Amino acid sequence: MAARYAVGYPSAKFRWANVTAMLTFGAVGDTGYDIMLFLHILTMFAAFAPAFIIPFIDNGTRSPADASVRQRFFQIYAPNARRIHGGTLILGGLLGFGVAGMSDEVFKLSEPWLAISVVLWVAMNGVLHAVIAPTERAIAEGDETNASRLEQGGAIMTVLFLATLYLMVFQPGQ
Repeated sequence: MAARYAVGYPSAKFRWANVTAMLTFGAVGDTGYDIMLFLHILTMFAAFAPAFIIPFIDNGTRSPADASVRQRFFQIYAPNARRIHGGTLILGGLLGFGVAGMSDEVFKLSEPWLAISVVLWVAMNGVLHAVIAPTERAIAEGDETNASRLEQGGAIMTVLFLATLYLMVFQPGQ
């Protein structure tokens, strides 16, 4: 057995290092990390695009003359909102966990700015799935009684998004 190591077979410790290196997708600055970060940013961009556009459409179709246009828009949008808006918000957050995991040498998930970002992400999912999506479905069905909840939910989502963006960019306490 000793002769095998002498002719180039790695030791057990060396083999584990190779396995760990093969299982590591990337580290900060590596191509794998950059791809994960790009996908995280892309999905979050897609997740918040409706939050910036819907208020303009919502306010532009509030007059009684536009009631049918408003209802038709939400009939088209509401069934897809959970898949697009909700799906990309969830996927973007999960990709964010991947980015944080790959950044373990630089950032720890226990750092306050990152932990608070996770809490804000959970809150955004709650607002989207408990307030915004049901209100959009109700408007699509012609129920305008809680239409103001759409504005409130959108405003809350915007504040949560901006707070998360601030934490991600400035990383306070880092």
